[in-house]
Order: sequence, then structure tokens, then C-alpha cells
Amino acid sequence: MRKPTFVFFTIVLFLPIHFLFAQSPVKIAVVGLTHSHVNWILGREDIGDVEIVGIVEPNKSLAKRLMSKHHLSEELLYPDMKSLFAVVKPEAVTAFGSIYEHLEVVEACAPRGIHVMVEKPLAVSMEHAKKMADLARKHQIHLLTNYETTWYASNHEVKKRLKGMAIGPVRRVIVNDGHEGPMEIGVNQEFLDWLTDPVLNGGGAVIDFGCYGANLMTWLMDGQKPISVTAELKQIKPDIYPKVDDEATILLEYPNAQGVIQASWNWPFSRKDMEVYGKTGYMVAKNSTLLLSRTEGQKQEKSENLSKRGNPYNDPFAYLAAVVKGEIQVEAEDLSSLENNLVVVEILDAAKESAKKGKRVYLK
Repeated sequence: MRKPTFVFFTIVLFLPIHFLFAQSPVKIAVVGLTHSHVNWILGREDIGDVEIVGIVEPNKSLAKRLMSKHHLSEELLYPDMKSLFAVVKPEAVTAFGSIYEHLEVVEACAPRGIHVMVEKPLAVSMEHAKKMADLARKHQIHLLTNYETTWYASNHEVKKRLKGMAIGPVRRVIVNDGHEGPMEIGVNQEFLDWLTDPVLNGGGAVIDFGCYGANLMTWLMDGQKPISVTAELKQIKPDIYPKVDDEATILLEYPNAQGVIQASWNWPFSRKDMEVYGKTGYMVAKNSTLLLSRTEGQKQEKSENLSKRGNPYNDPFAYLAAVVKGEIQVEAEDLSSLENNLVVVEILDAAKESAKKGKRVYLK
């Protein structure tokens, strides 16, 4: 019985180091707890791919509330990034503070070689986005942006079928994202404070939900920028949201297609769906797994319930871990990529400018 044991250890001895530690969890720090999406990682099932090694949040009351809820030790808590990095060096950081703070996170992490994933969108403005991109490229870190819709099987099936020309060339895309409003759905006060601030969030519904459509449209168009952006922003509830828009409609012009982004804090219920119309049919991603379609020759609409995407393409943190480990190569056209999300911010900046000036804005 000893011979197999000897063989086993001989094999292990000559395995590459990166293979031996391929299953080690990626060390992640969470910077900021004010964004309610942070519960996604704090309450995530421990599947061994990531390990939270630190949490940065100056609001002790908020930190205690969330860490207690998710049974996390208060020993993980630090008041700022400087204190965190003096003790531990995470391999990656996930940012769940205000959008304005994303730049500060990258400024702290990039020189240290720490990869960053921010919650959507990438930045409040192109000024911030360019600085972040320059830092990421200079220090060769991954700078990813997370959207809930990135992990929808329905969206990826639409993209796959478009490549196969299932409905012919794309003519029109309508992306609908919104809910009743952050106040109405009861987001935590810490989140509401900056989400409704034109500086800290960059805008209202146009940023909060308009980014989804800009991200998906850029992806469907293989990274191509729109020729122009035309937008109308409204304050339907100025008594609730006096500083920012709560309704946004954005039109994107392409050489042979049009994108329509409908972002709202005024809908009677939450929705995140996408309609894609081609020359010979249409596809509608109704939610993460439900796909509706009809093509030439079909007498009625077809409904399909898709399986959820497999690991690591079903979860932002599994994806981040795989990227850090080098198991996934992020392509420029990908939904999470820096290249895609620079275009997203450019579209959002143009949308705000268009609404302010009351005219179409052409992109460079």
C-alpha cells in the first residue's frame, strides 16, 4: 500500500506551483458598505473560491449592522484603505461605496497591484473614468464593472443567436430597467443619501438604470460606439428626488441600428428586460432565464426557459476569482471589460449633456 503513496507524492512534487495552489481562494477586500448590493458578497455561500480578508467602512453603525447580519467577525473591519493595506494585502477589491468613490479605490489599489471590481457603472464621469483607466493600464491590474444583467442566461443566448444571424441584422434594441424608485422600495438610508446626490452618483435614474442599457447595447454592437446620443431626463417626483432625474429615455444612433434605453424610478414594479429586433424576427430576454422569440415563418411567439449559466459565469465574484487566477481572459468586447465600460460612461455623459442642451450629441 506504500507504493501508491510514494507515487502520489512524487507526482505532487513535480506539479507546477500555480497548479498546486489553483484551488486556493482569492483574497478579497470589500471597500464600502453603503451600496445595498454589498449583501450579494457578504451573504454569499462559501464555495471556496474567494475569502473576505478585510472590510473598509468608516460608518461603524452600518458596518456592525451588516457584519452582524452576515455573521462576519468585526476583526475584519478597518476605517479606511490605508489601515487595511497596512495589515493585509488582498488580491482584489470589490467597491460598494458611491460611484464617485470608485476613483479613490482605484487610486489606492492600482499602485499596489490589487485588482478592482466596481459596482455599475464604472465612474460618475469620463474625467474620472479616464483617470481610472490610465491607472489600471499603467499598473496592469484588472478593472471590472459588475452588472446584475451580466449573469443573465437569456442575454447571452440572445447574443449567441445574433451571431448565428437567427433574426438577421439588428435593427432596433430596447432595454428596459427600473423600479418604483429607491425611496419607494425602501433602500437603506446610507445608500439613498448618495444615490440621490448628483455629485456622488453622477445623476439619478439615468445613471442608476441607464448604465444597464448602455452596457448591453455596446456589447451587442461588439464594442462599437454610437454615432450620437439623444436623451430626455425628467423629474416626475421632484418632491422626493429634488436634485436628480427620476426618468430617462436615451436614444443611441448607429449606422444601421437604433438603441432605446428606458430607465425609470417610476414604474409600478421592477423590471430588467431587453428586446432585440432584427430584419427577420425578434428576441425578448424577459428575465434572467426566460426568452421569447419569433422569426420569419413562425405563426406564434416561442417561449423558452433556459438553464442558468454555469460557474464562473453565473456570479460576479466567481468570475472575478477566475480572472485573478488567470483562468479567464477578459476580452475588450466583454460586458465587464474596461473598454466596454468606458463607452458606457461616455454614453451617459452624452445623455446628460443632450438633456441639458436639448439637442443630439455626437460622440468623437
